[in-house]
Amino acid sequence: MTASPTPTAASPAPLLLYHSPGACSLAVHITLEEIGVPYELAPVSVRDGATQAPGFLAVNPKGRVPVLAVGGERLTELPAIQQYLALTHPQAALLPEDAWGRARCAEWFNYLSGTLHAVAYGGLWRPARFVEDAALFDAVTRQGLRNVRACNAHVESLLQGRRWAVGERFGCVDPFLFVFHRWGTAVGLDMARDCPAWSAHAQRMRERPAVQRALAQEGLGA
Repeated sequence: MTASPTPTAASPAPLLLYHSPGACSLAVHITLEEIGVPYELAPVSVRDGATQAPGFLAVNPKGRVPVLAVGGERLTELPAIQQYLALTHPQAALLPEDAWGRARCAEWFNYLSGTLHAVAYGGLWRPARFVEDAALFDAVTRQGLRNVRACNAHVESLLQGRRWAVGERFGCVDPFLFVFHRWGTAVGLDMARDCPAWSAHAQRMRERPAVQRALAQEGLGA
């Protein structure tokens, strides 16, 4: 069986984003709007359980969004997708050119994906991933919210005195930060009070036309 060729910037392939409105896939959706290339959307509702349906599991056996289909290839995991889009569309300048800046992006992605998302929000929203005993779900959920608050405080400290996550301009990490700011509000946290620097960052994001288009396409408010 001949493997499909690896997509490159020199040989662009059609882009299809499997996403769920308001999920972390929103970050990729924003990035696609930022780079300004043609793409299509394939909605897969997490809330309705569509990511666990056989049809989607054939696309991504992990049962998660986002998935970016590029020609005959599929790429999963948001940090990988964001970096792929940045590297294949250098004109958008979404990834720093220097090694230190790129390492900072990786640092952000590891923390946001592995700790804030998987551990903190995972415990808050998916306690069954951590314990089998349903009698312990409430305790896991409460700890999940405490973890979210602690992670938010850390993110706030990193954004003090900064306009964007890395460097002096918008980059591939910033849409991911925007998603988690929205989630904080969604779970009832006072983000404006507790995270003013992050809230200022979120406002700058809302002012970007690409963000406005992505939110409108997903049927989301600001």
